[in-house]
Amino acid sequence: MNWEIELYSKENKSCPVLEFILELTPKQQAKIQREIDLLEEFGTNLLYPHTKKLEGKEFKDLWELRIKLSTDSFRIFYFISVGKKIVLLHAIKKKTDKTPIKELEISINYMKDYLRRVNKK
Repeated sequence: MNWEIELYSKENKSCPVLEFILELTPKQQAKIQREIDLLEEFGTNLLYPHTKKLEGKEFKDLWELRIKLSTDSFRIFYFISVGKKIVLLHAIKKKTDKTPIKELEISINYMKDYLRRVNKK
């Protein structure tokens, strides 16, 4: 059974990951979609170099989907929700060796917002 992939959307209904992907070239979009398909198929069994659990107690629930295409590197930050659901939170084009803390904080804030709204229901 495949995992369920959900794209996080803000309260105003905007979807950060989808908006990011739609701004890329068709070739980049196809590569990212392929990696998302692999994540959907294999979930937590998809290992490095495709995925990586982030380190540090403040980021303990975050994972990154790692996408490499030629000289470009992309990251999609996600967390594993209840059951077999993976929620894609935030995406970036990686420009430095170290992921900027600001991008991780955005992802954590999106995760907290998602969980707050889901738990209200």
